[in-house]
Amino acid sequence: MTKNHVYIIDGARTPFLKAKEKPGYFSASDLAVIAGRELLARQPFAASEISEVILGCVMPSADEANIARVVSLRLGCGKAVPAFTVQRNCASGMQALDSAFEDISSGRAHLVLAGGTEAMSRAPLLFNQSMVNWLSGLWAAKNVKTKVKQVLKFRPYYLAPVVALLKGLSDPLVNMSMGQTAENLAYRFKVLRQQMDQFALESHVRAMKAREEHLLANVVPAYSGMGDCYEFDDGVRSDTTLPKLTSLRPIFDKTFGMVTAGNSSQVTDGAALLLLASEEAVKKYKLPVLARIVATEWAGVDPEEMGLGPVYSTTALLKSQNLRREDIDYWEINEAFAAQVLACLFAWQDADYCKKYLGLDQAFGAIDWQRLNVDGGAIALGHPVGATGARIILQLAYILKRNHAKRGVATLCIGGGQGGSMLIENVSNVGG
Repeated sequence: MTKNHVYIIDGARTPFLKAKEKPGYFSASDLAVIAGRELLARQPFAASEISEVILGCVMPSADEANIARVVSLRLGCGKAVPAFTVQRNCASGMQALDSAFEDISSGRAHLVLAGGTEAMSRAPLLFNQSMVNWLSGLWAAKNVKTKVKQVLKFRPYYLAPVVALLKGLSDPLVNMSMGQTAENLAYRFKVLRQQMDQFALESHVRAMKAREEHLLANVVPAYSGMGDCYEFDDGVRSDTTLPKLTSLRPIFDKTFGMVTAGNSSQVTDGAALLLLASEEAVKKYKLPVLARIVATEWAGVDPEEMGLGPVYSTTALLKSQNLRREDIDYWEINEAFAAQVLACLFAWQDADYCKKYLGLDQAFGAIDWQRLNVDGGAIALGHPVGATGARIILQLAYILKRNHAKRGVATLCIGGGQGGSMLIENVSNVGG
């Protein structure tokens, strides 16, 4: 069966806003609408002509069930445009794009608005089980006497909240936080603390340079109802230095660990949306083309080493496309943790590891540092888990275009022990 080509025609994202001491001003749907409104406004077709809307989101608020549909209607796509939400932890935005890719390539859709959004600062505080049981007893009480008895059973510790964000950033099967899995990788691949901090510093340096040179792809200002304007990713630090980073204490293994807040991605709010189109739609509306999505690959790994996911999904992706490492011009590896990215790079350079676990005859090889995350990554920009997969693909498309390069791979590790990788190509002479 012949599949249709799928093109990225445009994209936009909000500034990524670091979570502070209180919930952020924007909900996840607010953020998606901010990015989507600007994106749709510059298109030659009406929002109602979109085939469907697909969004990734891990923690929508209680009033944002099927957040893709909420956003679709708020953007004026109309009641007739279907929408659905996907969730694959850190790769939810990439999953949304992959779902859109499959629908367009199969002919089910021609124009799809896809991407991801997350307001991590608004992750809820939940009742603990003791409080739930107490409330259940109170609600079940059928008379005043029973209610009073139940009230007298209340204990202050029932009010201790369950922090949903911490639950979401932990693996329930191996009982480890994502940071602890990064410590596992640092130990296994002998990643040094100095290497982690240097990597983190470079992320900030590159992100600041990209901002100053206006290279960050289509960042749309966000205006709050209080009159505040957010124009930039506010986690990027121009004053970050190696001494400052090395002075930070480990947070996941306080005695022997090396993973710190400074060499980890930031808890962040943000959205990134892309418009994907079939060749038929490109020609019909005379659309410019940023890139073509070639293929996506997903892989599963040990949850205790979830950060190695990109090694497996990327290796499988290139094998399926008969490509070598040297055929890829630019790379985006999400910076969940500096230790995690470095461990992936070290694993690919380890011939024994590649032979034993990846089925290769030799080491995959070293990725050129100057072609990896060239505009900074999540350590500086932040990692709104539902949106990052879309952000790195959008940024990679612009990197390929401005450098007249052909191929790029965007890849993420995924909580729970998975990896996702997408191959895109810079194309020309398509459509208008």
